[in-house]
Parts: sequence; C-alpha cells; structure tokens
Amino acid sequence: MVGHLPRVLTLITVLFVTLALGGCGDDRPEQIAKYQQLTQQRLDLLASSLDNNQLRNATLLKQYTRVLAQRQSDLTPLLEELAKDASTEGPMFKSLTRRYKDLNDSANFIDLDQQLAEAQNIYQAADTSLYNDMLSDPVNVVADMSKGQLARVNAISREAEALANGTDGSGAGSQLVGNPAYGSWQNNSSGTSIWAWYGMYAMFSNFSRPIGYGSWSGNRGYSYYNDVGRYRYTSPKQASSQAKTFEQTKKRFNSQGKRFDSPYAKARTGSTSLSRQSTSAPKANSTTQSASRKFRSSYSKDSSFRNSSSRTSRGVRRGK
Repeated sequence: MVGHLPRVLTLITVLFVTLALGGCGDDRPEQIAKYQQLTQQRLDLLASSLDNNQLRNATLLKQYTRVLAQRQSDLTPLLEELAKDASTEGPMFKSLTRRYKDLNDSANFIDLDQQLAEAQNIYQAADTSLYNDMLSDPVNVVADMSKGQLARVNAISREAEALANGTDGSGAGSQLVGNPAYGSWQNNSSGTSIWAWYGMYAMFSNFSRPIGYGSWSGNRGYSYYNDVGRYRYTSPKQASSQAKTFEQTKKRFNSQGKRFDSPYAKARTGSTSLSRQSTSAPKANSTTQSASRKFRSSYSKDSSFRNSSSRTSRGVRRGK
C-alpha cells in the first residue's frame, strides 16, 4: 500500500492541475460576444439620438452649415456634406457600423487581443456623450470657415489655440486632417505623403495648398480626433496605415539627416468642456500596449457592462 502512495499523490496532483487549467479557460470570445451585443444597443441609441436631434453638437452642426450656406452659397455642396455627420449618413457613424460588422470575422484581426480591444473601442466610441464630443471637429471646421461669425464648441478660439501651440494649423478643414473618415495619406511621385480628401471634402483643397504629412506633423493645430479620440475612433487597419505613413516619413527624413517626430508625440492645447468619457480616454500618443491596459481597466469598471452580465464582468476584470 505504501508503495502505491507516490503514484496516488501524482495522480491527485495531475487531477488538480487539470481542473485548475480547465477553470482558467480563455474567456475572450465570450467578452467579445458580449461587447458586440452591448455595442448594438449603443449604436441603436446613438442612431435614435441623431435622428431626434438629441445631441447638442449634431444640432449645432445642422444650424451652422445652414447659416453659412445662406451667407456663402458657393460652399453649399461642401456644407451639405459636412452636415451629414449630424445624421446616420455621415462618415463617422458609417465608420462605426462598418467596424462593428468587421468584428464578426476574427480573420480581420491579428489575434483575440486585438479583436477584443477593437470591440471595447467601438463600444466606447458609440457612447452618445463621447460621440457628441467627436462632432466638435466638423462643427469647428464650419465655425472657422465663418471667420469667427460662428463660435467654436468644446475648444478655445482659433487665435488662442495658435498662440498656445505656436502653430497656425493647415487652413480650412484642418480639424479633419488625419481622420481616416474624411481622407487618407497618399504618396505622390516623389514619395511624399500628401493628404487626399474623400469625395466632396476635396473642396477643402481650394482653400489651401496640398498638406504634406511631414509639415503637418509639426504644424498641426488641435482637433478632438487627433488629440483625444484617435484611439477609439480608429480601426486596427487604419492605425496600421497611420503607423506605416509615420515610419516611411521618418525614414525619408533620416536619410536627409533630419529628425522627425510623430504628429502625436506632443498633444496640442485646445480642448474645453469635454465629457467625462473623453477626459478619461488614453492620450493620442499612447502605445497600443499601454492604451490596451488602460482600456481593460476602465471597461471593467463600466457600470452598463458590469450590470449586464456578472459572469462576463468577472471575465473582463480577469483580463486587466
């Protein structure tokens, strides 16, 4: 009997290890599925809020574009396009719904960590308060085009911003430059990355010379997207494209013996009266790893997620 004791102890140890491993199963697919369910609810609420004029900045965007179109009729096509962001027909809302659809296919992501991070980002980006802050960019574009006749929202004045940052921005539409919902960085024949507007937004090109990534990086002004919301309102593929543009530009500058810093290395001064959801967002220059850690911590404390499913909430807390 004594001779069999070591063997019995070994079997018991193996059993406990097996049970322990079984109890620590991967709960990321469950978390992703739960975020998908909750995000659909948020997207429905956001769509309803836009349709019923319940977002302040969406209402202002409609009013601003209508007022400026009456004063400058030649801008009507561009202003009508900008006004779409006050509805579900705008590029920002469509971007969220497209990213939400992409969540259904794990093949769109490098691994489960990236898919979970994207699920978390879309869930937060669809929040009505945060989305209202995001709309401050197109509102302020129209405000600046009015030459001060219409006031900026959630941001200091154009003059105060230029003084605080020591930059003069990139002309009309500058708050939208860098935001993949409105355009993209494209290489010209010399290998320089130039901002290319989508569709009707190309009318902004009439107000300024081509915007090069290199010069824009050091001279850009404040915008909600670039300085606050970029992490949440950028898909993994878009983030990868942005990183590629940076690396290519940095390599070109290095070959010329020049230093080049990321356009997000230094946040610009300019935001005011942002929602709690925005003020708790990761900084635009956060690395993917550190930002992911912050998000996992903040999402685990999100009451709407926690109350919806105690089982999933425990999974989120373990994933911090």
